[in-house]
Amino acid sequence: MYESYFKLKGKPFQLMPDPYFFFASSGHNRALAYVRYGLSQGEGFIVLSGEIGAGKSTLVRTLFASLENKKDIVAAELMNTQLDSTDILKMTAAAFGLAYQNSDKTVLLKNLQTFFVSRQREGKRCLLVIDEAQNLPLESIEELRMLADLQSNGKNLLQIILLGQPEFTQRLQTPRLEQMRQRITASYHLTHMNQEETRAYIEHRLKKVGWKDDPKFTGKAFDQIYEITDGIPRRINSLCDRLMLFAFLEEKHSIDEKVVKNVAEELRNEGLNGYASGVPATDQGKDGKTAKANGNASAPATATGRAAEPVASGALEQRMAHLEQEFAEMKKRFAKEHDYMRKVVALSLDFGKDD
Repeated sequence: MYESYFKLKGKPFQLMPDPYFFFASSGHNRALAYVRYGLSQGEGFIVLSGEIGAGKSTLVRTLFASLENKKDIVAAELMNTQLDSTDILKMTAAAFGLAYQNSDKTVLLKNLQTFFVSRQREGKRCLLVIDEAQNLPLESIEELRMLADLQSNGKNLLQIILLGQPEFTQRLQTPRLEQMRQRITASYHLTHMNQEETRAYIEHRLKKVGWKDDPKFTGKAFDQIYEITDGIPRRINSLCDRLMLFAFLEEKHSIDEKVVKNVAEELRNEGLNGYASGVPATDQGKDGKTAKANGNASAPATATGRAAEPVASGALEQRMAHLEQEFAEMKKRFAKEHDYMRKVVALSLDFGKDD
């Protein structure tokens, strides 16, 4: 919607993972190096953990896109991981294009092994990428370990990359998963970007679609975006996409700190509490424990991260005045949209006259 208005070649802040927009922050570069190393080993498990939206899936897709010998790798991906030990085998078979319906575990394992051996004879190796690994039941993780243990001619037939949230690495410490831990060839925890990287990340994505400093982001706007998103890529994308839309609707060519706070407040009011105005992704509670700013608190968070106080009479008058101002702005916006629609109708009538 706003792309043509700002003369952009595409949407800069889409949420779907896309290697074209990959930004090599210090953390992402290091993670990429670890995953490359693990992949070069050709066996075992590679574990990549990180917060929701930290860029794990984008990083793996970027890795695949950059592989020189990617034609020699047969890769499959699993997204649904709340599966028991039999269903995880069925989904793996389906991901590699094999029949899985009406097959018991023995048949599934035989078909998978036959497929892997055939690919090995062709000089190829098989790779399974599993996203949302934190949802895997322990028995399914154990099933994957045994699948990764399949060998032929002294070489492993399958390598597995596990992408998960931080709690997945904690689950791996379970004594029952000792054999699994011994087969991890590379692991890395992807952290959020710092303040400077957050600004560079936003500018990078904008420039990838031909941004010419329109709309212009002020320095304080970048700082505010970092404070609100905590440097998490997906949060940045979500907020910046709404900022671009807001600028388009309001015909603004500059995004400052006030605009960022207002848009973040809109997102918070829509239930996306991770974007509460002026509140980082985490805050320190009164009990000394770190709490996520995701709406789990007993009272709604304010711009300072504290629970909202009851509204006093004076504050009520201020709020009424604020609502009246918002209503006046809505009327102005409606009038502008009405005028726009009138012009569209007039143009369509003009085209009709030529028929």
